[in-house]
Amino acid sequence: MYVMEKPKRFFFSSSNSLGLFFHLALLAGLPTIISAAAVSFNYVDALDKSLLFFEAQRSGKLPQNQRVKWRGDSGLRDGFLQGVDLVGGYYDAGDHVKFGLPMAFSVTMLAWAAIDFRNEIAAANQMSNTLWAIRWGTDYFLKAHTQPNLLWAQACVGDGESDHICWQRAEDMTTPRTAYKLDPSKPGSDLAGETAAALAAASLAFQPYNSSYSYLLLMHAKELFTFADTYKGLYDDSIPNAEQFYKSSGYQDELLWAAAWLYRATDNDYYLKYVMNNAASMGGTGWAVREFSWDNKYAGLQILLSKDLLEGKGGAYASILKQYQAKADFFACSWLQKNGGYNVDLTPGGLVYVREWNNLQYASSAAFLLAVYSEYLASAKAILKCPGGSMKSQDLLTFAKSQADYILGKNPKLMSYLVGYGANYPMHVHHRGASIASVSILRTPVGCTEGFEMWYNRPQANPNVIHGALVGGPNNYDGFIDDRSNYEQTEPTLSGTAPLVGLFAKLTSSNIISASYPQKPPVPHHPPTSSDRPYVPSPLRTVDVPVKFLHSITSSWTTRGITYYRHKVIVKNTSRKPITNLRLKIENLTGQLYGLSPTREKNIYQTPQHLKVLNAGSEFQFVYVQGGPQAKISVVSYH
Repeated sequence: MYVMEKPKRFFFSSSNSLGLFFHLALLAGLPTIISAAAVSFNYVDALDKSLLFFEAQRSGKLPQNQRVKWRGDSGLRDGFLQGVDLVGGYYDAGDHVKFGLPMAFSVTMLAWAAIDFRNEIAAANQMSNTLWAIRWGTDYFLKAHTQPNLLWAQACVGDGESDHICWQRAEDMTTPRTAYKLDPSKPGSDLAGETAAALAAASLAFQPYNSSYSYLLLMHAKELFTFADTYKGLYDDSIPNAEQFYKSSGYQDELLWAAAWLYRATDNDYYLKYVMNNAASMGGTGWAVREFSWDNKYAGLQILLSKDLLEGKGGAYASILKQYQAKADFFACSWLQKNGGYNVDLTPGGLVYVREWNNLQYASSAAFLLAVYSEYLASAKAILKCPGGSMKSQDLLTFAKSQADYILGKNPKLMSYLVGYGANYPMHVHHRGASIASVSILRTPVGCTEGFEMWYNRPQANPNVIHGALVGGPNNYDGFIDDRSNYEQTEPTLSGTAPLVGLFAKLTSSNIISASYPQKPPVPHHPPTSSDRPYVPSPLRTVDVPVKFLHSITSSWTTRGITYYRHKVIVKNTSRKPITNLRLKIENLTGQLYGLSPTREKNIYQTPQHLKVLNAGSEFQFVYVQGGPQAKISVVSYH
């Protein structure tokens, strides 16, 4: 995981034949609509595999019933330098950092699934695995919350900078395991609020099975909410290390979100009054959004509160709850392509497209949210009124199913983006543990740089299948390159897979057929590939090179007496034409490099597979880490 973009928000007041079909349809510019009988999916199997991913991401001492056998114990001294036990929790993505904000959001999603789709999960015989997935996170949160106004390590156990310069298994980690804390002098309302929401939701999930543990979770949730509300601030202002990885866009949504979950868990009017009295000032009834994610909780909040209104529990707050529901309807209508000019974009194959980096996490979270809202509307026998027409509760679930089916293989690539599901799925997942032989097979430690040399750059498939990992997914043309260096598309995350548990659970009991939803017509001009035109090197003179390098040092640290520097290089096309086949020469490089692909020629690198064209005025960046002076970079050739 490298950098996550800041979400955009909008403010408003008031089988082979199948593959051939896709291919011909795209060439002819036809909408790629598939008949309901063309494909079917085993959602129980997909649910089981999704939960396996969380076992693959476990940090700490693994239990005897661990199903992912290529993993071993790791991070057994997390927090010890600070005198606190922070062993456990989850690694965030393909790295070994335990980022608290997306981890807490993921636990909230798992708990929500266990609450609203309890019967479906139990019928699939997955309740035990689901509760264990939740508890692996909540046990860690309880350890981290050592005092009422102190939350340890929730931003980053493990230094993001140093972790990303190494490619090694979690069991071999040699990088610093730095722990950070939030307290009254360094607050983090967003992180503390999301953790409170996760614990409150988890208390509801555990209540029928372990009432004493449920009570413990709720007690910590209340304290964390009070801490978050009393000492307001952004967590990445208090812990700058986290900013370049998971930058928060605000904390008001997390405060409302936590209060809403606490109200559902306690039925205490104090929390209901909080979300009502702060509805306008904190954006709950003002923000109309088209995204639901680890950073933006407004849509989830709005749908969660709509449940009370639909059940006739509005009372004196009915008018404010109607405002919340109006924003919930905006979100749902946008995804159903019924919101006028404010619809979410679709790829030619029918996938909702929110942003370039790890787009599938937004599709999975929104599809889960639509499944939840569909349930609430169906229970109340209500309909969704959109600018483009009225929609039944079943329409929401049908659209959610279309996104689940796309993920599982009903797409132009005929590829399952859920690793390990089906016969065709990504084999070069950007994941350290999956890409290196298991400790049970290769018993000697893999060093920091050795991992890059021996495993990261190898063309072969990963030796370990990380079942249930939802990769970043295809681009806006449904294009996908299965390359380990293509981390925007091949890296999985906790926050991407977590919503799938509830989504797949709901679909296991659904008797619905596919609908012909409008899909974005293919654009005649497609992104060029390496086979579009032959490579012809251009003779270079310094004055003719249309590429500018912007070199900066973003951080430094000292390990064993050696000072290392993280160098960021922005490469910009300063011409008025697109550039392809750009090759760079990098001299005096003594450390590791990320963002470029090596060639067979010494010191010569090229743009990664997924970046074949550098359009006029556009730019990309790569990073290298080393001690001593910076490397010398020059252009060898381009077209």
